[in-house]
Amino acid sequence: MPNPVLFAVIAALLAILVLSIVLRPLWRLAPLSTAALGAFALLAFVGLYRMLGTPAALDDAQVRPPTTVTDAIAQLEVALARDPRQPEGWRLLGRAYAADQQWEKSRDAYGRAATLAPNDPDVLVEAAESSALADPRRRFDEKSVGLLRHALELQPQQQRARWFLGIAQRQAGDSAEAAATWAPLLSQVDAKTAEPLREQINNARAEAGLSPLAAPTAQSPQEGSLQVRVQLDPGFAARARLRGDASIFVIARMPNGPPMPIAVEKHSLQELPFTATLDDSDGPMPTRKLSALQDVEVLARLSASGNAMRQPDDIESLPVHVRLPARDVVTLTIGGAAR
Repeated sequence: MPNPVLFAVIAALLAILVLSIVLRPLWRLAPLSTAALGAFALLAFVGLYRMLGTPAALDDAQVRPPTTVTDAIAQLEVALARDPRQPEGWRLLGRAYAADQQWEKSRDAYGRAATLAPNDPDVLVEAAESSALADPRRRFDEKSVGLLRHALELQPQQQRARWFLGIAQRQAGDSAEAAATWAPLLSQVDAKTAEPLREQINNARAEAGLSPLAAPTAQSPQEGSLQVRVQLDPGFAARARLRGDASIFVIARMPNGPPMPIAVEKHSLQELPFTATLDDSDGPMPTRKLSALQDVEVLARLSASGNAMRQPDDIESLPVHVRLPARDVVTLTIGGAAR
């Protein structure tokens, strides 16, 4: 039976780490409300556990709900010392050490997790990565390479294992093998990721004296994506005194819905005119996806402050209602009929 103290600490630390990741995009949009949401979620976790869990199994003298990563690390160390047969506990401790930049301790914790879960591809990859991060030269050693190869044997589609294995091969001077290892990733990643990945593969091929990969053929837009061309009205651009550090936000949101974007991209003023491709990867909330909608409202906002939340002096294009999927490029003009 799992140690109840260890369970409580792991659950609380997961809440802290997950909230720090999930709420990060919201923090940039609304810091005060996001902080309140985070505090509410953590309090809700503690309250729900005490109501629905087994609080009698917890000795308050032994454990209190941790509120910081440092607190959780200390409690996890104590709990794992009592019951070291918990791979998820060691895995989470390794993640917490990494967040605190304690690389050697992170390596050792992930190593314990890999020993206890030798056939979990994700754990093997994390153990290999933590070993490289603990190395002063950030190199993968022979043991780490073995972990990555075993992870790919268990799960050939494990993208991080394939990426790290290619890095290890290139570090060892085998650029041709690295390029061959990375090549299958091109069919697994989105177009935004594929472009820099192709460049890395071609660099490795050049080092090995091989010709570059053939240029990709033109493809139709990804299902659920939306291409938006943003430009300034010439008259507005001529009379306006725009700051060079101003930002352009391209926003897709629900028509007649909440102001929170479904997808948003930030660009610099110097990029104008440009064409942005909004898709699910641009969503600030993982549970709300552009590809799941049938209609969106699209607009572009010129922000002198660089703040994603609308400010009084921001200039917006007129919003455009778009039916998805959209095959045509949507054009937005800032300043033409500004409001």
